[in-house]
Amino acid sequence: MNLLNEPEHIEHRPASGRVADFLHRYRIVFATLAVILLFFLYIDGLSTNPPGFYVDESGIAYNAYLIAHTGGGEFGGRFPLFFQFYTGGWTQWANPTQIYLLAIPFLIFKPSIWLARVYSASWMFAACFVLGFLAKQISGRRRIGIIVTLLALLTPWLFEVSRLVFETFFYPMALVLFLLAVYYAQRKQSWSWLTVGTLAATLMLLTYTYTIGRLLGPLMAFGLVLFANSRVRLIGVAKTWLLYGVTLVPLLVFKLRHPEALTQRFYLISYIKPEAPWREIVPKFIRRYLEDFSLINLLIDGDGNPRHHMPGSLGSFLAGVFILAIIGAVIVLARHWHDPWWRFILFGTLVSVVPGALTSDQFHSLRLVAYPIFLLLLTVPALQFLLARPTKPQTVAESAHVQPVQAAPNAMSMFARAAILSGLLLAAVIQAMYFQSVYRREGAQRGYVFDAAYKEVFDAAMALGDRPIYLVDGTSPAYVHAYWYAAVEGRNRAELIHMEEGIRPPMGTLVIGSEANCGNCQVIKRSGEYLLYRSFSPVPYQP
Repeated sequence: MNLLNEPEHIEHRPASGRVADFLHRYRIVFATLAVILLFFLYIDGLSTNPPGFYVDESGIAYNAYLIAHTGGGEFGGRFPLFFQFYTGGWTQWANPTQIYLLAIPFLIFKPSIWLARVYSASWMFAACFVLGFLAKQISGRRRIGIIVTLLALLTPWLFEVSRLVFETFFYPMALVLFLLAVYYAQRKQSWSWLTVGTLAATLMLLTYTYTIGRLLGPLMAFGLVLFANSRVRLIGVAKTWLLYGVTLVPLLVFKLRHPEALTQRFYLISYIKPEAPWREIVPKFIRRYLEDFSLINLLIDGDGNPRHHMPGSLGSFLAGVFILAIIGAVIVLARHWHDPWWRFILFGTLVSVVPGALTSDQFHSLRLVAYPIFLLLLTVPALQFLLARPTKPQTVAESAHVQPVQAAPNAMSMFARAAILSGLLLAAVIQAMYFQSVYRREGAQRGYVFDAAYKEVFDAAMALGDRPIYLVDGTSPAYVHAYWYAAVEGRNRAELIHMEEGIRPPMGTLVIGSEANCGNCQVIKRSGEYLLYRSFSPVPYQP
C-alpha cells in the first residue's frame, strides 16, 4: 500500500544525477559567479601595486580627464586626433584610442589612480575572454576555449601590461577583435560590405591605438592576401584595403600638418635614422629581430625594465604554454599548411616582432605586445591534438568488411597525450604561481620606477600656504604629475605654473622640481629625484 499516494513507477535518481541536473540548470549563474571571482582576483592589489604613477601614465590620465570635462587636451584643440605631451625637448605625441577610452569612466566617476589602473586591467581581462571565445570558435570545443582563456589570464606578459596605464592597455583587445573579424571573414567565400567594414574598422583600431600599429596595422592588412584564393576573395581583400586606406586619411593629413610629430619619437628610440645607410640598417634589423625571438628573454629573463616586468620572476611567457605553442606550430606546418587561416596566424606571429626589432631596446615587452597573443592562438592546434577524442569502437556489422583497429595502441596514445597535456599545464600553473608570489611580494617596492616619490613632495607643497607653486622640469617632464594630482584632488590648476625650459621661477617662491641640485635655494623636502624648495636665485635655470 502506497501511504504517500506516490506513483509506484517513479524512478528515484541517485544524488549525483540530481546534482548534475542542478549544476546544468544554473550553469549560467555559476559561470557568471566564476567570472566575477576571477575578475576580483585579477585586479587584487591594484591600489598599491604598481606603486605611484609613472610620468607617461599621468600624461595619459590627465589628458583623458581634460577630454572628459573640457573636450580638449592639455595644449588645446577640441577632440584632437593625436595628443601633444610635454613641452620643449620632452615633446611627444600620444595616440588617441586609450585617452578617449579612459575619458569614459572619468565622465562618471571621480578620477583616481586606482580607477585608471582597474579600467586598464579590465580591458586586458576582457581581451583574454574574447581570445578564449575565438579559440572555442576555431576548435569547436568549449573546453579548449576555457583553457586558452585561463592561460591568457595567467600569462605574466599580459598580466603586467594590464597594470600599466599606457597606450598598450587596449592593444591586445584591438588585436583579438581584428583576428575574430578575420576568422569570421575567412569562413565566407564572398565578403559583404559588412564583413569588409568590420575588417577595416578593426585594422583602424590596430593603427590608432599604439605607435607600433602604424606598422603592424598595414602588415596585418597585407597579410589578408593569404585569403585571396579566388577572384571573389581577391575583390573582398581589395575592398578591405580600400576602406582601410580611407581610415588612414586623417593620419596622413596630420602628418602633412605636423611633419615631425609622428616620427620624432621613433628616430629617438631607433637605430634607423634619415642619414643612416641601408647597408648598416639591414644587419642591425636582422640581429635585433633574432634577439627579440630569444628564448632566454622570453622564458627566463623577461623585459629588463622593472616597470614592465618584475625582476626575479622568470620570463614574460610561461614555458609550458610556449611548448604548447611550438607543438601547435609544428602541427600547422605538418597538417594545416594549406589552410589560409593558420598560415595567417603564422604570418602574424613572425611580423608581430618587427615593431620591436626596429628599436634599440632589446625585448621591449610593450612594443612586442602582439607576440603573446599569436603564441596563445598557436596552442589551439596542440590542444586539439592532445585532447583528441578516442576512436569510436566499431560494431561487428561495421567491421565486417574492415580490418579491426587494435584498441591498445589507441588507448596508449590517449594516455600519452593526456600525460603530456597535464604535465605542460601543471608546469604553466606552477610557474604562474611563482610569478604571482614574486610580483605580489616585491612589486610594491618598485616606487623608484613609477615616480612614487613625486606624490610626497606634492603633498608637502600643498600643505604649505604659498601660492602659486612653480613646476620646473629637470630629469623628466614631471610637471604633469602636479596637474594630474591636482585633478584627482579637485584643486585649482591655476595654482600651478609650469616654467618653460631655461626660465627660473621668481625669487622666494615655492618650487617643485626634478633637478639634481636647485642651486641657491632652501630645500624643504627631498624625495627620490624630486625636490620641494624655495627659490632664492635669479639666475637662469640650468638642470
